[in-house]
Amino acid sequence: MYSASESLSRKFCHAGPPPSGSPTAAASIPLAQRIGVFLYGVICYAVFFATFLYAVGFMGNIGVPRSIDSAPQTSLAEALAVNLALLLVFAVQHSVMARPAFKRWWTCIIPEAAERSTYVLLSSLALILLLWQWRPIGGEVWSVSHPLARGVLWGLFASGWLIILVTTFLINHFDLFGLRQVWLHLRNRPYEPLRFVTPWPYRVVRHPLYVGWLLAFWATPTMSAAHLLFAVVTTAYILAAIRWEERDLVDAHGESYTHYRQRVPMLIPRLGARSEPPRSMPGGA
Repeated sequence: MYSASESLSRKFCHAGPPPSGSPTAAASIPLAQRIGVFLYGVICYAVFFATFLYAVGFMGNIGVPRSIDSAPQTSLAEALAVNLALLLVFAVQHSVMARPAFKRWWTCIIPEAAERSTYVLLSSLALILLLWQWRPIGGEVWSVSHPLARGVLWGLFASGWLIILVTTFLINHFDLFGLRQVWLHLRNRPYEPLRFVTPWPYRVVRHPLYVGWLLAFWATPTMSAAHLLFAVVTTAYILAAIRWEERDLVDAHGESYTHYRQRVPMLIPRLGARSEPPRSMPGGA
């Protein structure tokens, strides 16, 4: 759920002046080191994309050896304890590393050009740990048998993952996952934050990326107890993350983001509301 807690932060928030190891200081960095940072970013992206594809199969019970709805192999108490611990690790990693204060501290240790790639890599590793160690619980909360209803739910499931992917490209996929940063660094060019323009989904809801995640987690014709636990906990995390994230955005951008928040609903579109034309706001992408 990499960009879930970062979707708007990456558009609006920039972590202050770059340190000495940042892309703006690339002229003093040897070519071999810049190539190393670039290759590191490419590897981080490859790990993310492979993990993303596996997560689709894990949530949809498609082509993976063990999915979220597999038969239970441990006791209920062990499954609950392990699964909640895995979700906690994932949530803490996402939330802490997404905060601007942590980014300012983190980029004193690693090159700023590699900050986003490192976030993506550690997020991927946290998700890999969850997918690897997840304990199925068993038991059906609901099971939809009508072919049309099943088709609708599978369509919503697929739409959720498609919304996630398409939305990242609308807000600059390559910047969001760190490739733009390491590419500019390789070319000895400073990183320039992108202007924020609200493409269509961002004029309907403020967090279309989160909407995609919620569809991906909840839209299923068969809901097991483990799937429900995952959906409930991740939904609670998403709602909490929105509050933390928007607090940071208001602190960073004041009235510009406050007005955007007043105009556009958070997750559920307003019926009959018209989309506003694209609007630019200051901040990094």
